Amino acid sequence: PPAERVRPGVSARFISRRVLGSLATLVFVVVFNFFLFRVVEGDPVATLFRGQELTQSQREELTTQFGLDGSQGEQFVRYLGQTASLNFGRSYSTNQPVWDEIKDKALPTIALVGVAAVLSAVIGVMLGIVAAWRRRTKADYAITGVTMSTYSMPDFWLGMILLTVFAVMLGWFPVGGIEDPASNATGFAHLLDQAEHMVLPAVTLTLAYLGEYAIVMRSSLLDTMREDYLILARAKGLRDVMVRNRHAVPNALLPVVALMAINFGFVLSGAIAVEAIFSWPGLGLATYEALKGPDLPMLQGLFLVFSASVILFNLIADLLYAYLDPRVRSA
Repeated sequence: PPAERVRPGVSARFISRRVLGSLATLVFVVVFNFFLFRVVEGDPVATLFRGQELTQSQREELTTQFGLDGSQGEQFVRYLGQTASLNFGRSYSTNQPVWDEIKDKALPTIALVGVAAVLSAVIGVMLGIVAAWRRRTKADYAITGVTMSTYSMPDFWLGMILLTVFAVMLGWFPVGGIEDPASNATGFAHLLDQAEHMVLPAVTLTLAYLGEYAIVMRSSLLDTMREDYLILARAKGLRDVMVRNRHAVPNALLPVVALMAINFGFVLSGAIAVEAIFSWPGLGLATYEALKGPDLPMLQGLFLVFSASVILFNLIADLLYAYLDPRVRSA
């Protein structure tokens, strides 16, 4: 019997190029992050304490406390050293280390985004398969129309609709927060309480990103269905279900796998409006609160974390796609 063809791994040169490119992007973000907020915000001390009469000594003390003393060059050097050690300064509003604040609020966001990302990907892929396999039928038109409608809706508007209908009018779910503040539940009952609070924001994000997966899967599967090996499989007498599940769908999933990796990084930073609407105590709500301040160190830290997550998951998507599709390695 002929020897099986072994898929070669991704070369070290390809990986190193992608990693170096991602590091270069991250360095640019770090530098841009420093100058952006200082140019936009001007004097944070004057902004934070507007309407209050501060003496010169108080102003100088606050300037030193917030790390704004010295020239911009000195501040930049100090900023690079602190960023390298994950020291983003102290929050203006809570006076707590920014990195500690981010760590505390990261888990609720990761839980919410993770659930929404998995649901939108799984449901979107299934709908895309049905729409492609039954193209130009009522099922195709219905799936494409509904998913594109939810995808085109702003997530904050969709969230407000769900909140109004299912929390305020029907009372089926809590209005906001991550748990009932009056509850003393522990263990599994506590997890159920948090899961109940997560339903509406998770559904909002799922519906917002559902259409993207459905349309990408539909388009990819339609392209795959035109390949010669599928025509040959049908000619051999294989049933349509077997042709679809064993041959068409696995090959059509390649763009969707890369899209999942990319979208997780974007959704992590894109849940700001949804978290603010549902008072979900994650990084999105922290960003909203920091913008109202404005809380310069918190905004800098959040911007850097969001950018790093997008860069990281883009790198993962590049490497994963190259592993699954050898044609990409030669690009």
